[in-house]
Amino acid sequence: MSFLKRLFGGGGSSEAPAEAASVKQVEHKGFLIRATPYKTDGQYQTCGTVSKEIGGETKEHKFIRADRFANVDDAADVAIRKGIQMVNEQGDRIFG
Repeated sequence: MSFLKRLFGGGGSSEAPAEAASVKQVEHKGFLIRATPYKTDGQYQTCGTVSKEIGGETKEHKFIRADRFANVDDAADVAIRKGIQMVNEQGDRIFG
């Protein structure tokens, strides 16, 4: 039964991505990219946010990738690279 719970999101031991602390951040083309990897099943899930102030309001886009790493620094580096890639490809369109 526990296998089915994990399969459909009812179990597992993972920290909620929204509560993950920022490990690394960079500014790129006016966007702030933060890496927020979190530990799940003994590895670090690639996760981050891209934010920018537009018209006095801070817009934020959260992303999670399937990549997992044994070390938090590797997950953070990949999250930063993915964030930069999204900014380069989408710019302000990333917010909707």
